[in-house]
Amino acid sequence: MLTTINPKQLTFADARTYLGALLFIAGNIALPQLCHLFALGGPTWLPIYFFTLIGSLLCGWRVGLLTALASPLINCAAFGMPAAALLPAIVLKSVLLASAAGFAATRLDKINLLTIVAIVAFYQLFGSLGEWAICGDLHTALLDLRIGLPGMLVQILGGYITVKLINNHKI
Repeated sequence: MLTTINPKQLTFADARTYLGALLFIAGNIALPQLCHLFALGGPTWLPIYFFTLIGSLLCGWRVGLLTALASPLINCAAFGMPAAALLPAIVLKSVLLASAAGFAATRLDKINLLTIVAIVAFYQLFGSLGEWAICGDLHTALLDLRIGLPGMLVQILGGYITVKLINNHKI
């Protein structure tokens, strides 16, 4: 059961790592499909990152990294969203998110709301800088910061509530 996993114990040799990743990848496939039913649903709600955050906080960086890498690639191959041209920036942000959240999960005794704010700020700031380096256009690189604020708030508040509920209020 995912609520009993200690992120410090999971390794790439542990089957639970892959089972956890599969569950969170499935979430990262389903949620974007729902959001893309609405105009600008992806850029506004940033759904491809939600279960990467949850998986990394609950299960550590290995599950987070697998989720971060597989989710955008599977979504692009299966549904064409995100567009292939956006994959480098989205994968970069996903990996930064998984790294920051996984670091917090394995190093901190408790994850609080401020920690999740810091994680989201970290991946968005450094991801936007990386996207700027990749695409060479600052306006494009700051798209998440311009219209993705609702998605960031969902990541912060929804992520905190989801992890707290799954962990039976141990956070």
